[in-house]
This record gives sequence, C-alpha cells and structure tokens, in this order.
Amino acid sequence: MRIEIKRMIEAELGEVLGWAADEGWNPGIHDAESFFSADPNGFFIAQDAHGKAVGAISAVAYDSRFGFIGLFIVKKAFRGLRVGIELGETALDYLGKRTVGQDGVLAKVRNYENYGFKLAYRNMRFEGRSGKTSGTGELTEISMVDFNELCSFDRLYFPADRGTFLKKWIFQPQSMGLVSISKKRVNGYGLIRKCRTGYKIAPLFAENADVADKLFAGLANFAEEGSPVFIDVPEPNSAAMELVKRQRMKEVFATARMYANGIPEVPINEIFGVTSFELG
Repeated sequence: MRIEIKRMIEAELGEVLGWAADEGWNPGIHDAESFFSADPNGFFIAQDAHGKAVGAISAVAYDSRFGFIGLFIVKKAFRGLRVGIELGETALDYLGKRTVGQDGVLAKVRNYENYGFKLAYRNMRFEGRSGKTSGTGELTEISMVDFNELCSFDRLYFPADRGTFLKKWIFQPQSMGLVSISKKRVNGYGLIRKCRTGYKIAPLFAENADVADKLFAGLANFAEEGSPVFIDVPEPNSAAMELVKRQRMKEVFATARMYANGIPEVPINEIFGVTSFELG
C-alpha cells in the first residue's frame, strides 16, 4: 500500500499515546509534552492515501552521538503491509550514525538484529500495590534541588545530556520527584507519575540499594493507597530484582533493550528503574 510518512505535531503525539494505551503499554497521563520536548523533529506518523494515520514511530536525537527509538506502532489492520518497515527505515535514517537504543518486543529480536541491533539485556516491568510507609523523611523534594546538579547526576546513568526533557518530565502534573542527598551531594533520585492505569516510578537511580529502597518507599507514598504501582527494572541489576521481590511485585511485561552502533557504558547496577520504554 502507498503511505506517506511525515513529522508529527504534538497533538498527533497525544493521539499516538492513546494507541500505546490500547496496546497495553500504559503511558503517563501527561507524557506527550515531555516526550515532544526531547526532540520535536523526532516523531513520525504514517498516513494512507486518504490521510488516515496508520502507524507511528519516535526517533529522539538527544545529541550528535545518541538517539532512542520508541512508540513503534502500526495499527493492526495495516500490519504486514511494509508500514512498519518504512517507519523503521525513516527512524534509522533520521538518527544516522548515532548509537541508537530501543526497547523491542522480545518476539522481534531477530528482526531488529537484521538492522544492526544487538541485545544488551532485558528490561522487566513489575506491578505492585501502593502502601503508606514511614521513615523516608530525609528525602528532598525535587523542586528544592539545583536543577543543574540533578542533570549532572542523571547524566551518569544516561548516554546523553537530556536536560531539556527533564525540565518537563520532573515537573509534570500529577507527579512527584524525590532526591536523596548525602554529604551535600546527590546520591539518588526518582520520579513517580500518574499513568493511564495506576502510577509508574520512572526513573529510579541510586548509588546503592539502601538509597533505592528509601526512594521507592517515598515515591510509592504519593500514589493513592491500594493503587497499582509499576517500575521497569533492568534484569542484570540483582539489587533491583531483590527490591521488587521485597515489595511483592509481579512481572507483567518484558522488553529487549537493544543497541545499534555500540552499547553505551552505564552503571546498570545503580539503575533501579528506567525512565521510559519509549525514550530510554
């Protein structure tokens, strides 16, 4: 079939996030503005000959060296008609020679390998229930921390500076961010936001498991008691896997974190919750 691929406007991104919700990906209520701010040129939509949207993909270029592909969706009636192939090629062409990450469907790993992607590890989504916890008073609200200091800490765990994205992400409505500070320096932070179903903790970066535990408990307190709480955990981080076990969370979904043009070096054992399957 003949399709046209064009750049999305922000209003179209909101519609595509609705598709993501239909797929069971459970995006945040206010993700569109944060996502779009990361790279307004990096969101693409496929339309049929009548101008009807049939597929989408994001290809966020964080800088000249790193990008991330996500929101790869083709409507069911149009799958198997090369729509996905053309969207994927558009995203890769846009990102060029950058190192490119993605969280792919496990069943499609071999397909992605044909485009130069290599499996790094699995990210696993866990679901639990919120409960009120005491003893987290030493944590600091994210708005009280110097933004540049926070960005410097975030940069330790992400392959590129993403300050523009974080300005929107950490101050979005229906969210709360907490920071752990020790000896006058940041040693962990996290954010919880309202999603289509329940709440999601994303990201959760911490220098050790004790800090991660405190941040998790403090963030979970933000959710309505008894509400579903989700977190996406890199499987190689054994301390993170122990954390979700202690919280009696269950695995509900998994992705293949894959990279093309090299695998970035990040301290995976200090990443207790990834930011987004869509943006890395």
